Amino acid sequence: MKLAEQIRIQIKKLPEGKTFGYADLGIAKEDYQTAAKVLERLQAKDVIKKISKGIFYIPQQTVFGELKPDYNEQLRPYLFEKGKRIAYITGAYLYNQLNLTTQMAFRIKIASRGKRIFINRGAVKADAVKSYAEVTDSNYELLGFLDTFKDIRKISDSNTANSVKLLSGRIEQLSEARREEMIKYALLYPPRVRALLGAVLENQKTSSKGVKKLKKSLNPLTTIKVGLKKSDLPTINNWNIK
Repeated sequence: MKLAEQIRIQIKKLPEGKTFGYADLGIAKEDYQTAAKVLERLQAKDVIKKISKGIFYIPQQTVFGELKPDYNEQLRPYLFEKGKRIAYITGAYLYNQLNLTTQMAFRIKIASRGKRIFINRGAVKADAVKSYAEVTDSNYELLGFLDTFKDIRKISDSNTANSVKLLSGRIEQLSEARREEMIKYALLYPPRVRALLGAVLENQKTSSKGVKKLKKSLNPLTTIKVGLKKSDLPTINNWNIK
C-alpha cells in the first residue's frame, strides 16, 4: 500500500476535533518527509488543519461553523509521545480544576521528567517544570495531588486549611493500593509534602508501612510551617506541622 493511501485510511478512522501527529498515523521516521507532502495536499483540500509543526486535526463542522479542538485536546500532543503519557498539567490550572482556587492561569505549567515542554501557540501557552518522577497514565493524578501539597501556601485565592480538607477528601476516596503508590512518590518530594501526606493519612487511620516510611524520612528537628492548626488537621503535632 502506498504511503498516501495509508495516511488517508488512518485519518478516516480519527474523529473530528481530535489532534494527531505522524506517530499517531503509524508513519515511520524515514517516511516523514514524504508524509509531509501528503499532509500538505490534504490541508490544501481542507481535509485536515494544522495546529503547529507536526500536529494536525480534522475540522469539526457545526451549524455555527468550524470548531477547533478544545483546549485539552490541543494540549494532548504535548502530554503524550507515541501513545504514552510523558507529562501532565500542574500549577494554577490544575489547582483550579481541583476547586482549590477560582483563579485561572494565563500560562499553564507542564511537568515532565525527561523533556522540557514549552508552548506559545495562540491561546495555548505553557512553561516547563520538572516532575519528581517519571510520568505515566497511572501516576500523573497522584503526582498532581503531591504538587498541590508542595505548593499549598502558594495557591492564589486559597485557604490552606480548606485546601488540605479538600485534598484529604480526595485521598480518602483512593484505594489502599493507590494510597501506597502515592506514598512511594511522596518520598521523592520535599519534607513538607511527606509531612502533610503523612498527617492526612494518619488522621484517616491509615496504618501501613508506608506511613512509617514517611515519618522515618523526616528530620525530627524540622518544623513544617504551612499555617495549619490542630483543629484543621488533628494529627499535625505528630508531624511537626504548624
